[in-house]
Amino acid sequence: MTAKPTVPLVTLNDGRRIPQLGIGMWQVPDAQVASVLKAALEAGYRAIDTAAAYQNETAIGEALRAAPVPREQLFVTTKLWNSDHGADRAPRALEESLARLGLGYVDLYLIHWPLPSRNEYADTWKALVRLRDEGRAKSIGVSNFTPSHLRRIIDATGVVPAVNQVELHPQFPQAALRAFHAGRGIVTESWSPLAQGGDLLNDPVVRKIAAKHRRTPAQVILRWHIELGLMVIPKSVTPARIAENADIFNFSLDAGDMAAFAKLNKGHRIGPDPDTFAMT
Repeated sequence: MTAKPTVPLVTLNDGRRIPQLGIGMWQVPDAQVASVLKAALEAGYRAIDTAAAYQNETAIGEALRAAPVPREQLFVTTKLWNSDHGADRAPRALEESLARLGLGYVDLYLIHWPLPSRNEYADTWKALVRLRDEGRAKSIGVSNFTPSHLRRIIDATGVVPAVNQVELHPQFPQAALRAFHAGRGIVTESWSPLAQGGDLLNDPVVRKIAAKHRRTPAQVILRWHIELGLMVIPKSVTPARIAENADIFNFSLDAGDMAAFAKLNKGHRIGPDPDTFAMT
């Protein structure tokens, strides 16, 4: 029997630590939540990423209460949806998420999108700072923020987000944003780390690197994220794939591999542009 991987911990700028690998719960329907989390916990995952917008917080809470892993060993992230921006709405949104999850606190609470057209994200960030100080969210951060969005909330509060969760993969590596984060101690967390599969998994460069290491294309892509020091949250509903995605801590990519990956940059997003996305 293969031993569970030991997932490295990344230290946040508030002193707390987050597992470098987590299970993403986007588009996981309620009917599959329990089996996904069972497979993930058995494979060694301890970080779980969800959001109010995913509409599966209640099922996740039920699955975690039935799990054999103590709460203090789990790192649960959820996110505030766009309709809940604002000083008054944000605290209510967290309370509603906590009620659905059946938890007294979340380990990390993120603003899901900045919504610059609404011009409320600075006030929302101030509310999250208060929620952190009250202990309802142990750490706070953002998702899909650009450097200009980050500068504004930092200037408004003096509080630097612990995490910025963004679209990031070899075809969209976000080097400038990662450098901005590094200069301020913000952990970069990658969503859609495999570029939603498709052409990236079948790219000849990726397949050559995978064959060299006797790994799958997904494993070497996820290892690329780890080599860059990123926190990564691949999503799967297949137990074998969930375990495979966790089996990335017993090999390394070399400089040649990383140089080859660097040539895959297409410079454009799969998902929405944070400067214009405004769905509520």
